[in-house]
Amino acid sequence: GLLEKIRLYLTRKPLPSLEERKKFDHEFAISTSFHGVHNIVQTQSKIRKVLWILVVLGSITIAASQILNRFAYYFSWPTTTSIVVQYVENIEFPAVTFCNLNRFQTHAVANLKIVFFLWSIVSGVLHAFYSNKFSQELNDFLLGHQNFSIKEFTRNNGFYLNNSTLLECDFFGQPCYPEDFEHVFTEYGNCFTFNHMDLQARRRVSVSGRGLSLLFDIKQEQFTDDPAFGFIDAGITYVIHSPKEPPHFDGLGLSTPVGMHAHAAISQLKTVNQEYPWGDCNPNLKLKYHKIYSTYGCLQECKARHIQERCGCLPFLLPGTSWDMLHLCFYDSFFPEISDNIELKGLCTVGTHNSTCPAPCEETGYPTSVTYSSFASEKALKYLSTKLKKSAEYIRENLVYIDIKYHDLNYKMTRQQKALSVAELLADIGGQLGLFCGASMITVIEIVEYIFTNFCWLCIFLLLKAPEMPQWNIPAQTEQTDKKRIQEC
Repeated sequence: GLLEKIRLYLTRKPLPSLEERKKFDHEFAISTSFHGVHNIVQTQSKIRKVLWILVVLGSITIAASQILNRFAYYFSWPTTTSIVVQYVENIEFPAVTFCNLNRFQTHAVANLKIVFFLWSIVSGVLHAFYSNKFSQELNDFLLGHQNFSIKEFTRNNGFYLNNSTLLECDFFGQPCYPEDFEHVFTEYGNCFTFNHMDLQARRRVSVSGRGLSLLFDIKQEQFTDDPAFGFIDAGITYVIHSPKEPPHFDGLGLSTPVGMHAHAAISQLKTVNQEYPWGDCNPNLKLKYHKIYSTYGCLQECKARHIQERCGCLPFLLPGTSWDMLHLCFYDSFFPEISDNIELKGLCTVGTHNSTCPAPCEETGYPTSVTYSSFASEKALKYLSTKLKKSAEYIRENLVYIDIKYHDLNYKMTRQQKALSVAELLADIGGQLGLFCGASMITVIEIVEYIFTNFCWLCIFLLLKAPEMPQWNIPAQTEQTDKKRIQEC
């Protein structure tokens, strides 16, 4: 076949003589662009020849060590971080989710103290929580209320947003209403998001120092919570986040107590991370129930997946086809899975590239600085008392004023970049070769051609010509034997 044709072709090619090979080597040495080699060949002085050999070998050694160093640096996957501040004419306003620190209406839970414990267990899917308190009461309650829904109970008897709880709302000079907020469940029960993801056009601001202003009435007498589970404050808690991401209160929520005016100055921070091995992000990761990837959204879906596999059911605080979880499967199987397997055994990890939920390749955060002042002044109290028909004491104990605005019309971008690209690596190698050896890409091609030619000659000799040498020597040996016999005769 093809190999036989190649063999026949190589067999027909004449093998160059020793003089021709020496001539080829000499011509390469005096014509190559690799500096210093022609000085070794052409010089007649032995001392000068030795010096040039030392110079060439030394240059090659230094160039090789420098090139190896650049390769080692490249394969350490180094990165640099650049920070750019970009000023814009207008900037997109973030989403803001508001919750009442007291989650339930007092009249609804007056005889159902077990509801506090139920919700605390349900919210345990977001935060590790466990207590044996009310365990027997919980079993009795679940057996006696088979159709009870903690989800619907909270929706109907939790905090609500209407004209009586949202007294004033203004966004960039335009009034806003309770209908502009979207309901969402969090560990604080009923919460409401302004500038949510379902809006067709994102709200933007074009002047710093102006944004969203709200006046809440938290109605302390109507809403309550159980201090035994850590809910001992009165006021509004809120979190500022991207409209495409779910609200994340754990460690990020901002709280404003009653009788206070909060001034929240925000800035926008965009972060771009490199993919592995330069960074820890994975650009191929997609979430099933969220439009963009985020570590918190990934963590929610990871927990939901483990709970679904372990229990065959899912709490409604997690994304997916959720259930109320108020049955024996929930208490007997689901909660140990949350407290032991997921949290303690680290089934859902966050951060590095080999964790369950690595860092996102792009994310937007909103660093916030908050200052407070008393609400309201003595003169303002008289004005509000007349306007709202409420006493000054009621205003001090129930009203919360929140201002959220951009500090400046700019955003800061932190970008993680490769410290050494392939093009820069090649440029470094070329620079080292040029500096120490005067070599270029043409020189490399010359050397490759020289090595390839000698290799082909060696192959022809070893594979094709060498086996025929004994046959070539047979006639010569016979002739010598005959001559010896004649001489002897």
